[in-house]
Amino acid sequence: MESPGRLPYRRLMIYLDRLGYLLGLEGVALLRAFREDGSDRAFVEARIAEIRRLLDTPALAEAGGVTAEPGAVSMAEVYAAWAPHYDAGGNQMIDSEQPVVRSILDGLPVGVALDAACGTGRHTAYLAELGHQVIGIDRSPDMLAHARARLPGASLLEADLHRLPLPDDAVDTVVCALALVHVPDLARALAEFARVLRPGGHLVISDPHLLSAYLAPRKERTSADGRPALVADHHRPLSDYLAAALPLGFQVRRCAEPRRPALPLVAGTRPPESLPPHGAWDIMYWCPEAANAAMENTPVAVVWHFQLS
Repeated sequence: MESPGRLPYRRLMIYLDRLGYLLGLEGVALLRAFREDGSDRAFVEARIAEIRRLLDTPALAEAGGVTAEPGAVSMAEVYAAWAPHYDAGGNQMIDSEQPVVRSILDGLPVGVALDAACGTGRHTAYLAELGHQVIGIDRSPDMLAHARARLPGASLLEADLHRLPLPDDAVDTVVCALALVHVPDLARALAEFARVLRPGGHLVISDPHLLSAYLAPRKERTSADGRPALVADHHRPLSDYLAAALPLGFQVRRCAEPRRPALPLVAGTRPPESLPPHGAWDIMYWCPEAANAAMENTPVAVVWHFQLS
């Protein structure tokens, strides 16, 4: 949906700059220091001194940035590249949300379960282990290929969250993990979940947290015609999920915000010889203490458990 006075989403351009991002981390670290206990004068003075050093670093000042267009590369293209490596481990978002999602699933009655946007089938496989009759759907044929290798014989369908290939009242549980961030119309997707759920059915959602989106470096990609591009994502405040779910008859059973542990960054670590690409996590090695202070114990994901009344 367009905002008054703004260009359509596809025409917005975003300027990504390494120095700007690092200064943003320093600012967040300082704001947290002013609000929270445990940050003394030495920490604040160290941040101010580091900001001056970053501003005076020729490599950062001369590198410049890149202007990228949101939505000029599709999630289908991104997942095609991710699919071979998605299950390799080391994804902090998955490591944070998966134990919470599974703790909810462990307490649900066994029945027919839909893993919506199942990806490579990590939650699909767990639901099957719990005894559910499982259906998985995803838009990415590349991700589904890995899910089929993991779960031969499972019912895995290529479909869109806005148009689930299921009849009304078909399932007892719906799981949708780390996918609604890619969906522009949240209410429409949740309406589809409500349609296929039986009365009293359960909906378990996880999504990247809005605060995590603000703090993480944003990775630019290359569009089909060679231009810098960004994925069109839709990070939302928690109230948006409630605004979409409650009118459909969903009742909140649980909401969790798993936190990010300390980053594996060591104060005093020398930055790499060359600048990392825009959006790479390695950029944080230019200010590891500030990065840890800005990000540690911040919500990395949100997990919702709804029940259909």
